[in-house]
Order: sequence, then structure tokens, then C-alpha cells
Amino acid sequence: MIGSLRGILAQKEPPFLLVDVNGVGYEVEVPMSTLFRLPELGSNVELRTHLVVREDAQTLFGFSTEAERSMFRSLLKVSGVGAKLALTILSGISVDGFAQCVRNEDKATLVRLPGVGRKTAERLILDMRDRIDTALSAGNPGAEPLSAEVGSAPRTEAFNALVSLGYKPGEAQKMLDAVNTEEQTTEDILRQVLRSVAT
Repeated sequence: MIGSLRGILAQKEPPFLLVDVNGVGYEVEVPMSTLFRLPELGSNVELRTHLVVREDAQTLFGFSTEAERSMFRSLLKVSGVGAKLALTILSGISVDGFAQCVRNEDKATLVRLPGVGRKTAERLILDMRDRIDTALSAGNPGAEPLSAEVGSAPRTEAFNALVSLGYKPGEAQKMLDAVNTEEQTTEDILRQVLRSVAT
């Protein structure tokens, strides 16, 4: 199991990163909350990681905090929640915010996340109730949720990131149209979109 990576941030194509560790490039998939905390390309970066091995693929997921990784691992134990949906949840709501939804049985907020229907929201609340404190005690939570239009390179990257998170292309386009994408970085655009989704 690869538990962490420390190296040079070589590439950013949300939600994927390429981290150069002594000449070996590791492709890592990260939630938007982690993406927003990353340094500039060429800088040193350290990520907590979780490796998912299937017959047809090995996928490495990266997180900027131990709380995010712990919550991701807890979500994987929920029936019907796979790695992609777990990553989408962490991209759309902070660890703190998710914990609050579970404690308050706030299904309305959870169903606004892509891929989370009413039944999934109810299952998340039921199954995560006893796991929340353990995940939160793993570290400091505190992340923000995400957004992006197609045209400029950052807007295109943001659009692709939204679609990869489970939003339909039409939905992603509308989300991008609702925010300012002029002279913005991909991360700034995604941050605006996710904030608008969370409100």
C-alpha cells in the first residue's frame, strides 16, 4: 500500500495530478478541496494517499489532510459508495460540512451533490453516523467545495473536472455560465462553482 507521496508537482489536470518522485511520475486523483491547497507547478508537494486495486485498474487517490483521507476511507465502507462517488462527495462539501449533514440528518444538502440521490443520502446518514467522529479525529478538517464554461484553457479544464465528478455536460456548462471565468485560473473557477453549489 502506498501511504503517502512526496515529490515535485509536475502536472495539474483536475482532478488528476502528476507527482514526480525521484524521476517516477505518479498519477494521482484528488478531490477539489485538495486541488485548492496545492502549490504552483514545480513546487514540492506531499499527499496522503489511498490505493484502490481492481482487476482492470489501480488508482491512486491523494489528499492534503489526514481527515480527508480518513473520511474517504469511511465513505468506501458505505454500501453503494465507490471511490468515484466518495471523491465527488469530498469535492462538493468539506469534511466538516459533511459531518454536520450526517449529524443533522440533512438529506436536502447531500442530494445536491452529483451522484447522490435520496436513497444514497439516507444510507450515508445511517451508515456514517457512527464513523464521523473517528474520521474527524484523524486530523483537521476544513476544505471548501467547487466550479467552471468552455472556451479558455482554465474554463475547459474546469468543465472537464466537473464532468469527471459526475455533473452532466449541460449542468457543468450552466454552472460555468453562472460565474466569472474571465482571466481566472482553473482552481479559482472551480472554487466559485463549488461555492455556488454549496449555497
